[in-house]
Amino acid sequence: MSKIYVTGLGPGAKDQMTIRARDVLEHCPVIIGYTVYIDLIRDQFPDKQYLSTPMRREADRCRMAFEEAEKGQDVAMVCSGDAGVYGMAGLICEIGKDYPQVEIEIVPGITAASGGAAILGAPLMHDFAVISLSDLLTPWETIEKRLRAAAEADFVICLYNPSSRKRSDYLEKACGMILESRDPKTVCGIARNIGRDGESCRILTLEQLKDTKVDMFSTVFIGNSKTMELNGRMVTPRGYKDV
Repeated sequence: MSKIYVTGLGPGAKDQMTIRARDVLEHCPVIIGYTVYIDLIRDQFPDKQYLSTPMRREADRCRMAFEEAEKGQDVAMVCSGDAGVYGMAGLICEIGKDYPQVEIEIVPGITAASGGAAILGAPLMHDFAVISLSDLLTPWETIEKRLRAAAEADFVICLYNPSSRKRSDYLEKACGMILESRDPKTVCGIARNIGRDGESCRILTLEQLKDTKVDMFSTVFIGNSKTMELNGRMVTPRGYKDV
């Protein structure tokens, strides 16, 4: 029976793709994904049939995968990072109810939270929340509620999709909300182009972050009350005694 493998590619670097993900891509004759993600792997797997759709055509992309699978071909639906973290795994499962004969397997990958954390140091050593600032699928009022709740609970906060041309002030607004319950000197970090050419990171305070411009290739980390900068690294202590 044909199968769809919803596959996380990791941050983008060849050596940050899991062995399982690479095996899946070598096995499947058809690879489907958003154009940008397809371009990350096309040169590694040149003999595949590639199908893609632009942004905001995710449901069409999923149905395309099921249609190809119904032809008897195994299909890899690729996503950056982890397919189950703001990826295609959920939508594939939802649409899959209409295609019960097609088997689904989720293949995890390194997501931006873990990839970016590794560049910055160890900011996610204690409880943390991951929140996307994109309001394409989530009302901004809901995002505001989650930001304030995470800030008040003293979670380390990892922000995906912190800014875009249409949302150029969203990070500034988010920082303003978090500052309602956080010290302006809270240690924060920005990781950009994780696992790709031009990879970089920066550590700064929350008040500095509020006035910093970022883009969609950036992942933002806002520390909790215990997060510190140690020898150029952003570190949230786990709480071990006698250290």
